Amino acid sequence: RDVSRPRTSNPGMNAMTTTMSLRAVAPVGAKRSTRACTAVRAQSKMGSSRTGRAVAVFASKATEGTNVSASEKKSVDTGRFALLATIASNPILFGAQEAFAKGGEYGILEGRAAALVHPFFLATLWFGTVYAGYTGLQWRRVRTTQEEIVALKATVAVPAGGDSEASPTPAQTETQKTIAGLSATRKELVAGDFKNKHFNMGSLLLAFGVTLAVEGGMNTYMRVGKLFPGPHLYAGMGIVCLWAMAAGLVPEMQKGNDKARSAHIALNCVNLGLFTWQIPTGLEIVGKVFQFTSWP
Repeated sequence: RDVSRPRTSNPGMNAMTTTMSLRAVAPVGAKRSTRACTAVRAQSKMGSSRTGRAVAVFASKATEGTNVSASEKKSVDTGRFALLATIASNPILFGAQEAFAKGGEYGILEGRAAALVHPFFLATLWFGTVYAGYTGLQWRRVRTTQEEIVALKATVAVPAGGDSEASPTPAQTETQKTIAGLSATRKELVAGDFKNKHFNMGSLLLAFGVTLAVEGGMNTYMRVGKLFPGPHLYAGMGIVCLWAMAAGLVPEMQKGNDKARSAHIALNCVNLGLFTWQIPTGLEIVGKVFQFTSWP
């Protein structure tokens, strides 16, 4: 037999080739050859067993890696879905995590000047709220004064069939003087254009008030990395809600709904009360701004 052919890499085939080669050797070493053959076969079986175990371990690890990879992929997909849902519900939160990197990353926005924007302009809006209330009441007087004039004229009207040239009674004369005074007052009120002034100021309060309320919270978050739930924050949230509710009643007020008008006045009175009550806590925050920030 030609023993010069290359051996195969299979341990079993190697053992068979070795056995056949040993059988071709002279009988002098028969016992020794038999023992060698047996040893080679045992080694071949051990090699095959080890190879099988190695393949099983590799397959097990591959399966485990596949399971871990699938689990990680599922976790990543879940995280992406949660992030997208958060962004869709409130786009402002998209960059909220960046606010935790405080300490100069926002430059001048973390300084004292930016921190004082909120209290300065909100103080201006407090006076604007008082002015809006004044102009609203004056416009209401234009309407109520006209109603009073109409009612008083009905009391001095000459009944049908009566003498229109008869001299008025003292009571009628006094009523006519009252009517003349109310008419003059109403002309002054109409000349004041309080309707447009009230509407314009209310629009400014709604636009700048909501914007500055959001700006105040964002500035605090940018400077210190968190908000501080407390009376000032809760009162501010209530004021913004009252602004929105009062503005929502305007269409019904324009239709002449007296209940809507009364509700509008009541909501704004509560609003002004909350606004005034918020001033002391706001001054405390301004003091902390001067304590912990620097110009600009």
